[in-house]
Amino acid sequence: MKHFSDEWVKEWCEENGWTELFIERYSNYWAFPPGAVMPEPIPSKTLRSIKAKKGFCLQEKLWLTIAAIVTLISVFLGFFLRSPMPLVFAFSFNAMVAVQLEIEE
Repeated sequence: MKHFSDEWVKEWCEENGWTELFIERYSNYWAFPPGAVMPEPIPSKTLRSIKAKKGFCLQEKLWLTIAAIVTLISVFLGFFLRSPMPLVFAFSFNAMVAVQLEIEE
């Protein structure tokens, strides 16, 4: 899952003088620091501070919305079917979404 918006990282790079940003993987950003001749990864501390300031990106908001909808549908199905199985499904689905929301170091 993509945890950072590319625009957020580009904005940080422009503010701090880093140039030629490129994305190796979803959360692995590289750029040239000011006065450097080799690209370096954007520090994870910096990425975490950007995340803390900006909040959830679009993909995370989408997954959270889907999780909420699945939960609501499961509550209604559990009530009408008089079965706990829809709630078990919602719990397992939401657990998988929560794991995907964790940011890897």
